[in-house]
Amino acid sequence: MTKIALIPIDNRPVCYNLPKDIVNLSKENKIYLPDKNLLGGKDNKSDINAILEWLDKLEKVDFIIISLDTTAYGGLVASRRSCDDFEQIKSRTDKLCSILERKQAQVYAFSSIMRISNNNFNDEEKEYWNLYGEKIFQYSYNLHKTGVEDKNNIPDEVLTDYLNTRKRNFEINKYYIELAQKGIFSTLVFSKDDCAPLGLNVKEAEELKQLKGDNENIFIKTGADEIPLTLISRALNTHKHIKIAPLFINPESKDKISKYEDISVFESVKEQIELAGAIVGSEENCDLIMLINNFKTEQGELVMNVDTELFQGDLKLPDKPYFITDVVNANGSDNNFVNALFKENNFKEFYGYSAWNTTGNTFGSAISTALTYFGAKHPNAKAFKNLQLIRFLDDWAYQANVRSVIRDNNNNLKNDSVQKEMQKFEKIIFDKFDVKHQKAFYSFPWKRFFEIEVKLSHIYTHLPFIDILFCE
Repeated sequence: MTKIALIPIDNRPVCYNLPKDIVNLSKENKIYLPDKNLLGGKDNKSDINAILEWLDKLEKVDFIIISLDTTAYGGLVASRRSCDDFEQIKSRTDKLCSILERKQAQVYAFSSIMRISNNNFNDEEKEYWNLYGEKIFQYSYNLHKTGVEDKNNIPDEVLTDYLNTRKRNFEINKYYIELAQKGIFSTLVFSKDDCAPLGLNVKEAEELKQLKGDNENIFIKTGADEIPLTLISRALNTHKHIKIAPLFINPESKDKISKYEDISVFESVKEQIELAGAIVGSEENCDLIMLINNFKTEQGELVMNVDTELFQGDLKLPDKPYFITDVVNANGSDNNFVNALFKENNFKEFYGYSAWNTTGNTFGSAISTALTYFGAKHPNAKAFKNLQLIRFLDDWAYQANVRSVIRDNNNNLKNDSVQKEMQKFEKIIFDKFDVKHQKAFYSFPWKRFFEIEVKLSHIYTHLPFIDILFCE
């Protein structure tokens, strides 16, 4: 049995529930997490001392996967808002290291390179972002591009605070490289969260790449929330050498860059496969095909009402083990593609679907799901089915359809509104997966429309394509 301890980024369902759901796809795995109440949210930070105490008392495990943003600042959002100085954060990190040295486990750690959002929403930023967010983005972009500082009418006190916060986080990230060089971390990942082709965050990534030198256990990757999932599959797939072949619906567009990222779609999927411990293979020579529904010209953005050309024509599914990633839109499924998918009956070797948020989020979560289930000696068919129901209910039904309806028509967060709107999609999904007597329940964990939590009642079902492959 492989035992994994995980300190998540925060308490969102994709950060807390999804890792458990993926690990549980294999009956020979076990995952340990701190109590959800100890983890931070949008408006509160994690109880760092209690989490470190939990880790210290935890039984022996094989792998420890750690969000360093959680142990340093109290979470991903807190890493952008925290006013603690370098020495305070270094002290917490040193306390973490003393615990890790006693644990005798492989440690996979990850830290974010602080994002620069191109908007005036301060939902996850400091208060001044609602006035100066777009201007700070342009300041950062132009400074990296030209080397010339244009303050763009940003008040001195705002710009000073922002740059000091960036500098502190960057110095902490450099300190993590020192720890990795000493062997404290078996693998260290720096994630470029909500990125663009240019900016201070991209510049910092370039400097970190120089500092890490030829250390092959330190990675700089585009993405963020999917990184712990990718590291889970890296831990579980050690020495299995599974080959994944990316197969693009629109191969001529694979070099285009997604929203919130600074590298092409092809480079993004290549990075995620390799970090997950797998190998990029060809269609003829692979274990799994990764079917990618990619955008033709520009990625759509359902949250921001940015439309794009959707899937057209018939869908032919592979005749060997495959899984599906849907990145035509950021933040939700391509309706045309899902409709075409549900017309197909070739699900005998299906290993998962994802259209969760950014391209990196989608790729990382789908790869981790497929690798864990495909590589399991004792796969858990019920857990896989449960996970697929949640993904389609969340990524397709809610994100691509229901969210806009309840946001535009109701403008409130009443659970009964989403419950009512989701019913027609539930019927389609449950019928497709041959699920009987199923109930789904929805809530808004961060009290906003951006994400929901899906909970399912007990499943009473027969799913032929899973039972044929993996009899329980």
